[in-house]
Amino acid sequence: MQEDKKMQHFAHVTQAHPCFNEKIHDKVGRIHIPIAPKCNIQCGFCTRKITDKENRPGVASCIMSVDEAIEHIRKTTSQMPISVVGVAGPGDALDNPETLILFKKVREEFPDLILCMSTNGLLAADYAQQIADVGVKTVTITINAVDPKIGAEIYDDIEYDGKIYHGIEGAKLLLDHQLKAVEKLSDLGVIIKVNSVVIPGVNDEHIVEIAKTVKAKGASIMNVLPLIPLNKFKDVKKPGCGELSTIRKQVEEYLPVFRACSQCRADAFGIPGVKDQDFSLEMVPNSHY
Repeated sequence: MQEDKKMQHFAHVTQAHPCFNEKIHDKVGRIHIPIAPKCNIQCGFCTRKITDKENRPGVASCIMSVDEAIEHIRKTTSQMPISVVGVAGPGDALDNPETLILFKKVREEFPDLILCMSTNGLLAADYAQQIADVGVKTVTITINAVDPKIGAEIYDDIEYDGKIYHGIEGAKLLLDHQLKAVEKLSDLGVIIKVNSVVIPGVNDEHIVEIAKTVKAKGASIMNVLPLIPLNKFKDVKKPGCGELSTIRKQVEEYLPVFRACSQCRADAFGIPGVKDQDFSLEMVPNSHY
């Protein structure tokens, strides 16, 4: 019975969320608010940038204040169909207190919008009740390994409670917090999507194990993403369509797979992937002013 209620809740929320429902991915919009510059981990494939025109996660043209973000939401929702407001960086949503302050204000002024965040999960268990209380309906947690030995190859630094961890110790700490977060948030009724970045030669044969593990903890859907070769993985070849298709089929034995992700910038807004309707703050339509 509890599982039936969870699936009904999942269907109700995701029918309006373009990053959880492929059928509406190109029909309704989202706003990513770049309000979170700080990050508490360093992934080997991540390079965060401000005032840059790259089309990828971790990039934004500016960092907004809460008041600027609210005004941006007012303008955008008056100009195009928007169903979701999310915080996806350019750092980690929960390493920046402005994220939850923003969500509280959005919930008060725009009660019909779905609140969404993306996080590495290190702090998500600690903030689980606050996340639920402020009205966040969906959380995406990026989990790239459920084996600390593999995680140690991916993550360079993990900063938690004033201390920096490295290697297997850091990867285990991160994983423990991520899995607690999936379980806690799911129990609180928050829908969890797990993002996993496929890094050939590192975790490409491990993604299905991630699916098994997060399914058991309460995740509802998974997103299998190709590596964007950057930082210490800049010389690793991006996984091909055939490799991704094989991995996604394996994952689908355990969890539904979202296949329409555009790997958006942290300041993207509009309808994902639709020409002349998908923008970022470095490419704002004139009508926005």
